[in-house]
Amino acid sequence: MAGNLVARSVHDLTAAAWFGGSLMGAIGLNGAAAQAKDPSERTRLSSAGWMKWAPFQTAAFASHLVADLAIAWENKGRIARQEGVARNTVIKTAVTVVGAAVTLYSGILGKKVDKLAGEGAEGATEPHAGASDELKAAQQQLKLLQWAVPGFAALVIILGAKHGEMQRPKNVFAGLRGDK
Repeated sequence: MAGNLVARSVHDLTAAAWFGGSLMGAIGLNGAAAQAKDPSERTRLSSAGWMKWAPFQTAAFASHLVADLAIAWENKGRIARQEGVARNTVIKTAVTVVGAAVTLYSGILGKKVDKLAGEGAEGATEPHAGASDELKAAQQQLKLLQWAVPGFAALVIILGAKHGEMQRPKNVFAGLRGDK
């Protein structure tokens, strides 16, 4: 049992941090920043909070990838032989990579919004009527991405749960025989 306990725990906890952190940021941090009385503080405060989170998020991603590799190495035989496991592994890897890229792009947009904070805003992702086109475009993209990021994280968690279900003895046996 202890063979993958640490790797699986790190894998699940880092995915949970990605999901929970991004969801809390979209709802709590951005929502609270919108309450600032000074319109120029709204994006600045949100950006400051996201920048505090960024190093932890980066460490979580790195730890998640290391744990993924350890789990894959331990299960390489099952990935190769059990029906559906390789397909789920490829899909989960693709979702993780695309989700990480979307998260990184969100951070880049967030830095742009922070740079333009002096223009003021209605909220972290809601432009002020007189905002520049550059700020409006960045905020409009962030408005969508703030929900896409936890969506990707949720998919990673769900696909991880599917991997876990595929390891039940009856499913391993059926997958090795090719039963559906």
